[in-house]
Amino acid sequence: MSITNFFEIDKNLLKLDEAALEKCRGQFENIEKTAEHNQLKVLSAFIKNGVSEADMSGSTGYGYGDKGRDVLERVMADCMGAEDALMRHNFVSGTHTLTVALFGLLRPGDKILCLTGRPYDTILGVFGIDGPSDGSLADFGIEYREVELKADGTPDIEAIKKALKAEHYKMAYIQRSRGYSLRPSLKIDDIKELCGAVREVSPDSIIMVDNCYGEFVETREPCEVGADIIAGSLIKNPGGGIAPTGGYIAGRRDLIEKCSYRLTCPGVGREVGASLGHSRELYMGLFSAPHVVGEALKSAVYASSLFELMGYGVTPRFNEKRGDIIQCITLGNRQALIDFCKGLQSGAPVDSFAVPEPWDMPGYSDQVIMAAGAFTLGSSIELSADAPLREPFAVWMQGGLNFHSARAGILLGANRVFSQKNTDKNK
Repeated sequence: MSITNFFEIDKNLLKLDEAALEKCRGQFENIEKTAEHNQLKVLSAFIKNGVSEADMSGSTGYGYGDKGRDVLERVMADCMGAEDALMRHNFVSGTHTLTVALFGLLRPGDKILCLTGRPYDTILGVFGIDGPSDGSLADFGIEYREVELKADGTPDIEAIKKALKAEHYKMAYIQRSRGYSLRPSLKIDDIKELCGAVREVSPDSIIMVDNCYGEFVETREPCEVGADIIAGSLIKNPGGGIAPTGGYIAGRRDLIEKCSYRLTCPGVGREVGASLGHSRELYMGLFSAPHVVGEALKSAVYASSLFELMGYGVTPRFNEKRGDIIQCITLGNRQALIDFCKGLQSGAPVDSFAVPEPWDMPGYSDQVIMAAGAFTLGSSIELSADAPLREPFAVWMQGGLNFHSARAGILLGANRVFSQKNTDKNK
């Protein structure tokens, strides 16, 4: 059965589609091996912790004695190679989860050093970068500094060591994913090197990793290579497209306890928090996550291969090792960027009829366009694409619950760009 039985795609683009698929076969095999390893790791964690049907029932009120909630957090800790974890539906986003961890661990007068350059747009206000925002870390007397990346977009190890030697930082902060930048995302070996550099010159600094988009992409997680604490969103990788909301923090047990006091209140911590019937979705999402992440990686590899054949800049390339599920495509102009997002949206299972338009989204300095026809609003483990409307007019695409439908969505986005490009040539 051909995709043309259901969708109208330019025949010349279909030739590129065939060539792209052929180029991806080796990468797909590698992705399958990683997904199998991680799936067995998750299964083992479920069995080790004796997950039962009774754990799926919810609690109300204060949530005291919610065994299912507590078992789920032990499972998550094992999956992340950590001593302990918090995994709750009431984390409202990845940024909120990171914020709880930051405020849980830092105190007035502390200093934080970001090792990976300027962080993602929505966390800037949390740090109080570019002027304190009300309630930011800066408002509480916590000083933020960063080490610029090298010209090739990789962390500057020597500059990091120099900064850590010059003064004491309570926390060394690492953003694994690229955010709205063209720098490469960090692989586990990169994170291991950064952790080693911190330990060498500032052994008491807490190493925190923003792990968003990176879970289950490789066979190890940051806590297994030296990170003290990590955090992420459940409507990204570890929710498997099933968790309807939420986030997690994992790491050293003493640090998790401090974070729990910020999540609820001092002296109470993790002992409260009703699960309200969401436990089953979080369990199912975590169990499905390794497979779904594999499908998202296949989608990213395919998109990279296809758009490279179409003549566009891509990062990473289809055959490069990946640290997250994000694929960046540099489309070069505003209209091509908008066209791609409109085409991708038209191939979504939900709201395919919607037409994405750039808008002034809270937390961003430029207009942003987003294509996301998802079962869960804002879910970026489902096929989605977004971008700020600024040079070099690159789009950041991620997700795909299954490769077959994701390929169709990507082709529809590519078809719209392809058709417009040929129309412009013929004018």
